[in-house]
Order: sequence, then structure tokens, then C-alpha cells
Amino acid sequence: MPRAFRTALDSRPIDRPAHIAMVGIPAVSHVLPSLEIIRELVARGHRVTYANDPAVAEHVASTGAELVPYTSGLPVVDNNWPDDPIAAMEIFLDDAIAVLPRLRAAYDQDRPDLYLYDIGALATRALAEGQGRPVLQLSPTFVAWDGYQEEVGSQVWGLPGADSYRAKCASWLAGCGAATTDVDAYLGLPPRALAMIPRVMQPNAERVDTDRVTFVGPCFGEPRADGPRARGTWQRPAGAERVLLVSLGSAYTRQPEFYRRCLAAFGGLPGWHVVLQIGKYTDPAELGEIPGNVEVCSWVPQLAILEQADAFVTHAGMGGSAEGLLTGTPMIAVPQGAEQFENADRLVSLGVARRIDTEEASPELLREALGALSSDPEVARRCARLSAESRAEGGTQRAVELIEQYGGFAA
Repeated sequence: MPRAFRTALDSRPIDRPAHIAMVGIPAVSHVLPSLEIIRELVARGHRVTYANDPAVAEHVASTGAELVPYTSGLPVVDNNWPDDPIAAMEIFLDDAIAVLPRLRAAYDQDRPDLYLYDIGALATRALAEGQGRPVLQLSPTFVAWDGYQEEVGSQVWGLPGADSYRAKCASWLAGCGAATTDVDAYLGLPPRALAMIPRVMQPNAERVDTDRVTFVGPCFGEPRADGPRARGTWQRPAGAERVLLVSLGSAYTRQPEFYRRCLAAFGGLPGWHVVLQIGKYTDPAELGEIPGNVEVCSWVPQLAILEQADAFVTHAGMGGSAEGLLTGTPMIAVPQGAEQFENADRLVSLGVARRIDTEEASPELLREALGALSSDPEVARRCARLSAESRAEGGTQRAVELIEQYGGFAA
């Protein structure tokens, strides 16, 4: 059945307007989760500057924030990340080393009252600490828990190249003006953080320091048709008894063979309308004949569709997982990389998903999973319960209120 989800933001007067600086990275999956927070801070009368690469200038402009441009060296345009995790971490470190002087040039003479920053914007904490300004992390994914360093960090630091990376990071911290010079604390323990994910997606949630981290859930606003990749609107086609969305997000979309399997699995299914997002890397001509019940798009307003969808084939990125939980949509999780395998298993354990790895995703298995998920009343009950829990975490409204309280701007 079609569902609707709305978050009515209460733009109440603030005690005093402030200069709030957001520092991000130009990865779409890191920009989109906090855009509604930035938009609401602007709406409340704050002056918000947003430091990021001009590649995401349109996203920033859509919020009303002022872009502070810097050139990032992160390989987000072609998604050409190294497979080696230490090498990937070093790319972020090198970017921070290069970006910090540019941020200082922009903000030393225009110091904000509060810094907000994405987890990938490593230079921000050093900048804030050097200026004696409060700093708050906006995390689009899970956060460290008590014991994380012993259970997970020790495995990472045991990899080849880790000692060299740690030495490089420690040397930078010692000379860049940061007050926090311990590598583990700097990278994994922000003084204050808002986790923009459903708490149920957090590993070892009961061991997260709640004096330091607050879970606010996914941060969305009203559907919008303006601006780049805005939430937009979507109309369920007349006669569509059920809707299925297939989307592997924005970064893992070079999958023509998988899309062809989806067409074989779901094409012509009685009563089902299928929305297939293929991203910018796949040519629709590679897919062959498109069944009449399938619409193929390079990009879709995902949340707007999920509000009306009955099932979701997802790569189990944190954003997609959160949107699926928020809208109460059963999921077929086909993880592609990073934390998506862990997310997929978590969704399965919550009773709202099936995991099918890409190499095993035959048309028969995909079709069987869709039928089982969409017809199981227990799955429907669990989806409804988790959706209610996710909404209750407060989203954008609660995040903005906490930011204002932390910065001392609230009445």
C-alpha cells in the first residue's frame, strides 16, 4: 500500500543568530544526509558557510548556505578508491593536510561560533581546536563504541602500511595546531557527534558513549522539486498494485549484468511496477529490451519513491538502509563494498531484509526473495515498528535543536 512520511519543521525564533561553518567532502553520500540540517539552520536565521569542493556547489546553494570553496583531492568523481584500506585512509589524510591551510585562509579572519563537520573532513577538528572554537561531528554512518579500538581498530592497525600511516598522522597532528594529538582519539572520538542513522543500525549501540554521541536518525525535510538531486516528487503509476525500487546508490552503479538479472527477475511480474536506477556509469542500451512494467532512470528521488514502494533492492549503504527503515519498506540487500555487508546482515537480523550477494543474485533467487518478503505479515509488522522507532528519534528538528544548544544559540 502507498505510504507517506512527512516531517514538519518548526522554524522557531532563536536566541541569537550565529555563524555556523560546515566542512564537508564532495562525496554525494556524505553531502546529502545533512543537507536538511543546513537548510533548517539557514531558515532559523543563522549565517551558515559551507566549505566544500565546487563540485557540490549546487547542493550547497540549494540550502541557502554560502559556499567556501576548496579543491579536494578525493577520487569521488570516478569513485576510483584503492582496495587497500590503509591506502584509502591515507588519501583522506593527504586531503586534510592539503585542505587545512585553505580553511585557515578562509576562516582565520572570519571565525565561526561553531564548526560542524563530516567524518571525512579530517582537517576540521584541527582547525577548530587551533582557534579555540567548539566543533561537532555530523556522522552519516555508525560511530565508535567503548572497546572499538581493541575490537576493530587493532585489526586495522595490524595491516601492512599502518605503522607508516600512524606516524604520518601523528606528525601532522603535532605540528598543525590541533589540541588533540593522539591519533586514535582524533580519528575516532570526536568531542561531540550527532549520528544521522537509525540507532538500530549501530553496532554495539548499548556501548556508545551517549554523553558524546546522540542518535537523531535520518534527517529529512519536506519533498522538494527544486535544486540538484532534491528529494523531488514521484507519482505511483495508475494501475500499479505494487512498486519495487532497485537502486545501488550513487557510487556502485557500474553493474549492467546485475541490472539485466533484475529485468529478468522482475520484468512482467503481474501487478508490479519496477523503478530501476542505473546511475551515470551504465548506458541503458547495455540492458537490452526493457519490459513494459519497468522504468529505467539514471537517477530517482529515492525517498519519494520509497514512501510509496512495497519493496526495495538496495546495496545496503547507510543512506539507503536508513531510508528503507524510515519508510517501512522490506529490502533485498545486495551489498557492494565498505560497511554495506555489515549493514545487510544487520537488516537481516532485524527481520526486514534478505541478503543476496551479487555473484549469487540470479533472477530466480531475486524473484523468490521479493515474493517471500512482500507476502510475509511478520516482515510487515517489523517494518512498521522500526519505521515508528526511526521517526521517533527526531531527525532534522532534533538535530538542529541540539546544534543550537551545543553552540549556545538557543534561548
